[in-house]
Amino acid sequence: MPKEKELVFGHRNPDTDAVSAAVAYSYLQNQLGFDTEAVALGEPNLETKFVYNHFDAKYPRIISAINGEVKKVMLVDHNEKQQSVPDIDDVQITHVVDHHRIANFETKLPLYYRAEPVGCVSTIIWKMYNENEVKVPAKIAALMASSIISDTLLLKSPTTTDEDRAALKSLAATAGIDYESYGLEMLKAGTNLDSKTTQELIDMDAKSFDMNGNSVRIAQVNTVDIDDTLKREADFVKDIKSESADKGYNLFVLLITNILTSDTTGIIIGDDSAVKTFEEALNTKVSDNKASLPGVVSRKKQVVPPLDAKF
Repeated sequence: MPKEKELVFGHRNPDTDAVSAAVAYSYLQNQLGFDTEAVALGEPNLETKFVYNHFDAKYPRIISAINGEVKKVMLVDHNEKQQSVPDIDDVQITHVVDHHRIANFETKLPLYYRAEPVGCVSTIIWKMYNENEVKVPAKIAALMASSIISDTLLLKSPTTTDEDRAALKSLAATAGIDYESYGLEMLKAGTNLDSKTTQELIDMDAKSFDMNGNSVRIAQVNTVDIDDTLKREADFVKDIKSESADKGYNLFVLLITNILTSDTTGIIIGDDSAVKTFEEALNTKVSDNKASLPGVVSRKKQVVPPLDAKF
């Protein structure tokens, strides 16, 4: 009896891992007898576009909602409903592979759920290939290696584990790439921000969180020169305030991260109490809407947990 088709996708405003993990997981599941298609919940960002062009890989079909196309889906690199398709409640979630916190998530039926505290969800999927004795195709290995480089900032992020290091080394060998030289080139490609408007930048890699009833939006852009990026500070502030008013965010945090020094400057906009909570959680001071965050590079590990604990 043929399997019912399922869609596989990562979170909205997809980054390299959200898209490539969907591609890798879909291929694995199809080898295991499922009928799946990897799709993306948005256009590729600069870094992801570089990756797919570099390896001549086809970017997945883009969708904004399920719209009754399938009845079942598999999620990678996210579980929180506000980060998924708007009609996620209309379909059955059969599988989740993730490396984030579990929040605002429940299902009516049992499912396969795998979550591990590693730097990149593609690391988990690499382990699943090995466990199922499925060979990773070279092009998919290149996409997965790129995901690990992206999520761990070339293994420099505090989220990096020995498993991420082993996965990247193995996948790079399969893909035939020198991950150190390629990785730096890839990360720098994602920092060419001049062609993007400030509105595009605050939406490019942004996630929404419900923190004890507070609506929190955290966006991140990577750069090699924070001061240069901050030349557009007034436009950032204007667009963030406008979006916060429109969407009802209690707190909007834009993390501007230097990938070479592993430091971040945050633009922090929100209710007075929410801004104060941010200061306490991150042990910093917000002055003229800005906060210095030395050594902070990971939204997932260094910003969301302490902030969520304080709200």
